[in-house]
Amino acid sequence: MHLDLWLLIGATLVLSAIIAVRLSHGAGLPTLLAYMGLGLLLGEAGPFHIEFDDAKVAETLGLAALVLILAEGGVTTNWRHVRPAMPAALSVSIIGTLISVVIVAMATMWLLDMDWRLAFLLAAVLAPTDAAAVFSVLRRLPLPQRLMGLLEAESGINDAPVVIIVITLSVNTDPPNIFALLALMTYELVAGGLLGFLIAWLGAFALRHVALPASGLYPIAVLSLSVGAYGAATMLHASGFLAVYVSAVVLGNSRLPHGPATRGFAEGIGWLAQIGLFIMLGLLASPGDLPDQIIPALIVGFVLLLVARPVSMALATMGFKMTWGEKAFASWAGLRGAVPIVLATIPMVEEVPGADTLFAIVFNIVVVFTLLQGPTLPLVARWCRLSSDDQARELDVEAAPLEALHADLLEVRVPNDSRLNGVEIFELRLPQGASITLVVRDGESFVPEKTTALRAGDTLLVVATEAVRETAERRLRAVSRRGKLAGWFGETGA
Repeated sequence: MHLDLWLLIGATLVLSAIIAVRLSHGAGLPTLLAYMGLGLLLGEAGPFHIEFDDAKVAETLGLAALVLILAEGGVTTNWRHVRPAMPAALSVSIIGTLISVVIVAMATMWLLDMDWRLAFLLAAVLAPTDAAAVFSVLRRLPLPQRLMGLLEAESGINDAPVVIIVITLSVNTDPPNIFALLALMTYELVAGGLLGFLIAWLGAFALRHVALPASGLYPIAVLSLSVGAYGAATMLHASGFLAVYVSAVVLGNSRLPHGPATRGFAEGIGWLAQIGLFIMLGLLASPGDLPDQIIPALIVGFVLLLVARPVSMALATMGFKMTWGEKAFASWAGLRGAVPIVLATIPMVEEVPGADTLFAIVFNIVVVFTLLQGPTLPLVARWCRLSSDDQARELDVEAAPLEALHADLLEVRVPNDSRLNGVEIFELRLPQGASITLVVRDGESFVPEKTTALRAGDTLLVVATEAVRETAERRLRAVSRRGKLAGWFGETGA
């Protein structure tokens, strides 16, 4: 087949996936279902009859796509939102994951009379929540920042311990030594996290002090550093997944030039990785094998959703001052997606007996319970009294460095629903060292006075010294969300 035809087919698939994003977004469904549907349509049972059954290729490409998805999730994560929830997220990601694995494995052996090795593999594969599914669904809900931070951090971290368990069980036929497994897990997680942080810190330092010749190089450099953290950690037998997520979070929250452009680029790469990954997994699935495993999938899925997830969440968050409503919602919001299906290819590559059955069960669980959980999340949030209509209004702020002046030039676009509309410049009360130097309105630019009233659609150029830049940004965001009396409402612009 000629290159031009492949390019046409690829472009058509991506555009079809983008249309599917729009349709699934309106229905409140994670986009993975639409993508996997495209894969099944293209596969051996569809009209195009494309045969793809190479588990090794699927595993390699799947892990690569997960690295990019985790990098995108880290770059777009707001550290101020995640930081208060990080201790709880670590507990849920490690302790909660282990509890969930034990409960699901024991129930599977009892209810389905499954071999211990396959039961623990199935439980481990299903334990992690999926970053792509969590980000695509939960970021549309007006949830408390602490809870949102917990769920985002959990989805970025809990892949790491599970990969260790799955690989260990796949390559060994004997039960592993629990203490040796815990020691290995501790080393890989600690080493991976530290290495990811170190690479990101050094990379951020270099990007702040080396002026690149084109703004488009900054997003490429940030993503390359995150992916490089994965490769370096894996070569040192540390957790590559944790390394890439930690490095992406650090880089995404560092004071780097062209931050919004970097986040936009990472989101685009993340979407492309999701599209390719889910279509490939749809191709890999054999529709003829799926119906026979629906009943086992429903049994295991309901054990996971109604028993293992709530129990592990309740035990892992003890002492973290979470309400029962928050725990209940976090239990229901444990969405599964590409991660379990990709992990299910590892036993297939290692030729574990029953691996094909495991893959079919996992595929069914992801599809059925995504349909069950995804659309009901807004309703569950209201039942748990967590949904709020007072959602923060965000500003799109772009930064360009003025190294010689030790200052930054901020470009602020005022959204249509922003409460900056009608506020006079002196009422902003920006810190000393920050000033609005230019306003662009309806294509015309002018130097504003102190009494100039801002309007929706304005673009503001703000010069701020390094010392007050963060304070100026926070003040602008605070006024945008709650108006010029934001301080009276306790709004800090975080």
